[in-house]
Amino acid sequence: MIDWARVNELVDEIGAEDFEEVVELFLLEVEGAISALAQAEGNPVVTEEQMHFLKGAALNLGFEALAQLCLKGEKAASVGRPDVVSVAEVRQCYATSRSQFEKDLPDRLAA
Repeated sequence: MIDWARVNELVDEIGAEDFEEVVELFLLEVEGAISALAQAEGNPVVTEEQMHFLKGAALNLGFEALAQLCLKGEKAASVGRPDVVSVAEVRQCYATSRSQFEKDLPDRLAA
């Protein structure tokens, strides 16, 4: 669900202090993108754009399962099928990933 190698790589690149800021920004941006996705439900262009954004943000922070789900949604929306991945699925995957991330992060950073 979480690519901890990517998380460690990012922490090494930017430092632990800046990493906290990146995480805060990520969480805010993802929440906003999911809201935009919900408002545009059924619109293939906006769905593709938001799925693309979410995929990139998720990959950057190691949210692998969310990234893969959004890739599926992005591809489907690009061919006019914005309904293949629902907003509820994205929300659930994000919530589960975030929960695991927040639970395991302190131990991972301490290691």
